[in-house]
Amino acid sequence: MNVDSAKFEDVVAANQQRLRANLQPRYDFIVCGSGSSGSVVARRMAENQDVSVLLIEAGGTDSTQAVEMAGAWPLNLGSERDWGFKALPNPHLNGRAIPMSMGKVLGGGSSINVMIWARGHKSDWDYFATEADDPAWSYKSVLGIYREIEDWRGKPDPARRGKDGLLYVAPPADPNPVATAMLSSAAEHGIPVFDDQNGVMMEGPGGASYMDLRIRDGRRQSIFRSYTFPLMDRLNLTVLTGTLVARVLIERGAAVGVECLLDGRSQRFHASQEVILSLGAINTPKVLMQSGIGDADTLASLDIPVVQNLPGVGANFQDHIMVSSCVWEYPEPVAPHGNGGEVTVFTRSAPEMESPDIQLLQVQFPVVTPELAARHTVPVGSWGMFPALLRPRSVGRLRLTGANHDDPILIDSQILSDSADLIALRRCVELAREIGNASALRRFVKREIMPTALAGPAMDDFIRDGVTTVWHQSCTAKMGRDRMAVVDARLRVYGVDRLRIADASVMPRVPLGNTMAPSVIIGELASRAIAGERQLTSPSVAPL
Repeated sequence: MNVDSAKFEDVVAANQQRLRANLQPRYDFIVCGSGSSGSVVARRMAENQDVSVLLIEAGGTDSTQAVEMAGAWPLNLGSERDWGFKALPNPHLNGRAIPMSMGKVLGGGSSINVMIWARGHKSDWDYFATEADDPAWSYKSVLGIYREIEDWRGKPDPARRGKDGLLYVAPPADPNPVATAMLSSAAEHGIPVFDDQNGVMMEGPGGASYMDLRIRDGRRQSIFRSYTFPLMDRLNLTVLTGTLVARVLIERGAAVGVECLLDGRSQRFHASQEVILSLGAINTPKVLMQSGIGDADTLASLDIPVVQNLPGVGANFQDHIMVSSCVWEYPEPVAPHGNGGEVTVFTRSAPEMESPDIQLLQVQFPVVTPELAARHTVPVGSWGMFPALLRPRSVGRLRLTGANHDDPILIDSQILSDSADLIALRRCVELAREIGNASALRRFVKREIMPTALAGPAMDDFIRDGVTTVWHQSCTAKMGRDRMAVVDARLRVYGVDRLRIADASVMPRVPLGNTMAPSVIIGELASRAIAGERQLTSPSVAPL
């Protein structure tokens, strides 16, 4: 940190301390959650200095080495910066109850994730546009937003990549040699290698490439730090940490504020314009349901007065899953670089697929589930691949257990409940083994530790014991026009005025790749919709 940035940190700390000591009963906009969408909305609203913004975050500071240093990201999982959710025991995973980590810290997931910038496939955005019946969500439209917000440091591609935006994005600096060898191995298997993960590769059937990363000089670049933090010296932006949003206050069919738990006490804040929920795909539907918005029969069974019957709240739970235990031992250990994973492959599990549905992510250190670790000895000097499923047919649901903020929400993930997902993962694991054992990677392989040549029930058992989430929980308050939709094309909650959702819960389906970049687009499109409807002027937001 240089002298100027240290001084700004001090200015921000002093300003936010004053604002916290003088909290107002009413703000123009209340944004709940400082993750990859909420940070965007808070900034875009606060750019207009005539508008007051309250950004509420349940977690605490992001000023810690585990957040800041790129290679330290595994230390955040299971820490106080993780909500620590766990899915229900799943018979399709041999009864395992797998962790569902989500960020509980300034920056949300962008402060604890693996820092991969994956913009989604062309087919994803065009599907969103069809579901919403709005071309603002189309690939052509969001590509323009990506060009505006990116500061791309890879090979120039003016048609697809932007320069001088808020978000520094770059391929890995000085890639790990095992990463480079994996690209050669993919080429051996006829998989085309591209210069850019987010260029033309995401307009066709897939390929292999280095990952795009949100890392600069070895340090994480969270969405909060890029969007919100630079405006925290302003008097019109209050960032309130350690504050849990319990429910939305609704009067005469309109959101008028929120009830929170602050310093152990219940406190209410009112919004003169709008409330925006950006709490993520688990907490957003929980707060909606505890505010009386959800399936009427479920709410009535929990003695929650029904404000709006929306049966889709908490339904349509989707996530990417991976088999996190395909491992090879190095002949001589190679130290991890950057985030510890620099190469990816997107491809199809079957030739009839229109777009990629499986992915390989290389990881430069061993990651093994407890179930498989009990059966295998894995040396520290190992590396692996995560075979991942991108188009899950299995869909789960969240289930509320009570009306109080401390009543847990149950995550019935239903992972692998559809047999087609297991078939796709089998092919993905097979591909990982083919690439990992190819000649281009031979100098990095002393032996294959797992799975080795398994078949039939043995391979299925390996997959069921090796599956974990990729931490891309989404789709539980989906955008659309059918009876299970929760928000419209402008992310307004059906039947409740002045309430909007901006986070991964609004996705109609989980997109290809990591969800951080699409969540930024959700924040940008929410901001443009608000600016247009509320007739706000901003130097950076063109109203829809």
